Amino acid sequence: MNRLPERGADLTAAIRGGLRSSMLALVLALAALQVPPAVAAETERRVPESRREMQLSFAPVVRQAAPAVVNIYTRRTVVVQQRSPFFDDPFFRRFFGDRMGIGKPSERVQNALGSGVIVDGRGYIVTNNHVIDGADQITVVLNDRREFAAEVVRLDPQTDLAVLKIDTEGQTLPALSFGDSDSIEVGDLVLAIGNPFGVGQTVTSGIVSALARTMVGVSDFQSFIQTDAAINPGNSGGALVTVNGELIGVNTAIFSRSGGSNGIGFAIPATLVKTVVEAAIEGRPVARAWLGARGQPVTQEIAESLGMTRPTGVLVSDVHPDGPAKGVLKRGDVILEIGGKPVDDPRALRFRLAAAGIGGETAVTIWREGRRQTVSLPLIAAPETVARDEREITGSNPLAGARIANLSPALAEELGIDGFEEGVIVVDITRNSAAASIGLKPGDMVLAVNGKRLSRTADVEKTLKQMQGQRRWQLTLRREGRELTLDLMG
Repeated sequence: MNRLPERGADLTAAIRGGLRSSMLALVLALAALQVPPAVAAETERRVPESRREMQLSFAPVVRQAAPAVVNIYTRRTVVVQQRSPFFDDPFFRRFFGDRMGIGKPSERVQNALGSGVIVDGRGYIVTNNHVIDGADQITVVLNDRREFAAEVVRLDPQTDLAVLKIDTEGQTLPALSFGDSDSIEVGDLVLAIGNPFGVGQTVTSGIVSALARTMVGVSDFQSFIQTDAAINPGNSGGALVTVNGELIGVNTAIFSRSGGSNGIGFAIPATLVKTVVEAAIEGRPVARAWLGARGQPVTQEIAESLGMTRPTGVLVSDVHPDGPAKGVLKRGDVILEIGGKPVDDPRALRFRLAAAGIGGETAVTIWREGRRQTVSLPLIAAPETVARDEREITGSNPLAGARIANLSPALAEELGIDGFEEGVIVVDITRNSAAASIGLKPGDMVLAVNGKRLSRTADVEKTLKQMQGQRRWQLTLRREGRELTLDLMG
């Protein structure tokens, strides 16, 4: 009968046992032999030594976890502008365009698929934000093939997470409990459950191949679990579970040049997923701790100059005068750990603060004056020092189609940009607008229009109205720390 190891004594096999079996069998057995935390504390991770242990199965874990993983189907209607290659010809457009409907917008329905995880038996489901982004209709299909219409409870593009709710009519659904994603190690077995390519629920196995990956570029808070379990399109939003049946991550991305699995997949750790889910269920905003300091990765040269044994941590280059780090950190400090968890770069630092939550204090381990020290950092949210006053720019001017806002530390945290900046920032651009045509991007700071310095959205809108109809414009912007000047005609 298929079973998982029950006793620590079952796991006392040494490498010698593996030498009597094939390498493939060793890998599969090692993958299957992660024991519960209470047992793991008393035993070592090891490979099996007997044929019986080689035949252990994942089936009990799958039976436990699979019913809590769902398929998600979305529909959305998009407007498509139909164009003929001859449409730029005035003669063709005049005599044939209206008759043939060429150039007129039409609607098209797009279907997409993904996966999700039931995290609360009352019908709360977590998935990726990109799975349901822009959807007009969301359908959730359970493991037993029942279908439900889902409503969106929370969208959190910064973490690429979304929380849905289905009406269970009082029935309690099977749900996965959150595991401690900080306790896993490279080499631990994991199972990925999802709906790849829409073929139906599928289970793949592998190991944790890396931790704290921060160069993936999927979300603002990056510290992904990397796994070699096969993950393909459609797995997004699915579960990454341990052999204890606990949710330790939500599968969100793959590294691929072909569109299929190349053995490198990334999952959002459960520590971060849990904060978003709990906030959504409780109906409160997701509040994330603000450091109030900027920094850079520690290079080998910096480490040597500071007397460190190796390059690690984040070097503090500046401290915000009104931030929680004031009086706690200073320029030249190196942040090594947040709450006892190591940070290797600014992205990992942002992740640890986001997972820490709001309220109280957390221990910050730093390198200062040639030795490790521990200080306490208040866990507070970034303040809204100035009203956002978002405005959509209209009229005959180069900023038409841009949505602008007053930048504050709170908005900067939401946008994932430097919280030291002040002024007017572009937060969105309408497609095919004047602002889009001149190459304006979200994140650009508007510093001046025709030489007039501007610091608030109201000033920008008023100035543009006063200058309406001008044939020449000069815009001064700041993009990624560089100041740009655009001279425009018309």
